[in-house]
Amino acid sequence: MARTLTRCQLIERSINKRFRKELWAPFMTAIIKYELIQPGDKIAVCISGGKDSMLMAKLMQELHKHTRVPFDIIFLCMDPGYNPINREKIESNARLLEVPLTIFETDIFDVANNQEHSPCYLCARMRRGHLYSKAKELGCNKIALGHHMSDVIETVVMAMFNSSKLETMIPKVHSLNFEGMELIRPMYRIKEEDVLAWCRYNDLEFIRCACKFTEAISMREHNGENSRRQETKDLIRELKKTHPGIEDSIFNAVHAVQLDTFPGYKTNGEMHSFTENYSD
Repeated sequence: MARTLTRCQLIERSINKRFRKELWAPFMTAIIKYELIQPGDKIAVCISGGKDSMLMAKLMQELHKHTRVPFDIIFLCMDPGYNPINREKIESNARLLEVPLTIFETDIFDVANNQEHSPCYLCARMRRGHLYSKAKELGCNKIALGHHMSDVIETVVMAMFNSSKLETMIPKVHSLNFEGMELIRPMYRIKEEDVLAWCRYNDLEFIRCACKFTEAISMREHNGENSRRQETKDLIRELKKTHPGIEDSIFNAVHAVQLDTFPGYKTNGEMHSFTENYSD
């Protein structure tokens, strides 16, 4: 007689079966290609309660179950000041997905929401600092964040259009403020549209950023005042209609930068010009 699977087991199976090509394969490619996990690592998988971090939690959980590389994981969830409804949604989703959360609380929303300028930037910086600090306290040497391929691509376009520079996020980076700590991005090669497809397939609903400032932005967006990131998402979506492979092209381009053809570049905080080696 066939064994009846729980809903969590069906969700896990969808990662390895239905979405193996879209989720599991690019996840494993990132882990191996970028050498994100080493034997003996203790990784804080950082859970915000959104779709990306919750999928990352399941991917890391499945890898931990089946890998031959010995490493430990903690599913670390910081409550920056969620309202009771969002807090319960995070906890209920974690129970559904059988992800054992380690939750700690901060007052980040209260602090960031009282800032007139760049509250989202301050919120992000404070979140990162608190996550590093708690992870280190728990004996971790790495934190894992749920940034995906679409985040990488959007960052490239936003930097070009709004900051007059070519830059994006890389798959892993050493912390400058927490010695011995490293940030890794296991979902670096997964597209957001595939994350959304996985959510729809499994009838999963997760929270979005739930601070009052973001809620105010969402109201303005209904009146046509889109954020720059949303504008970038919309632009890429439009370009895909006539150039279906544009996301892959941008992503592959940042892996194959031809410095010899650039008139200038910046490394280690210093600007350089092609004229420095032109005579050679």
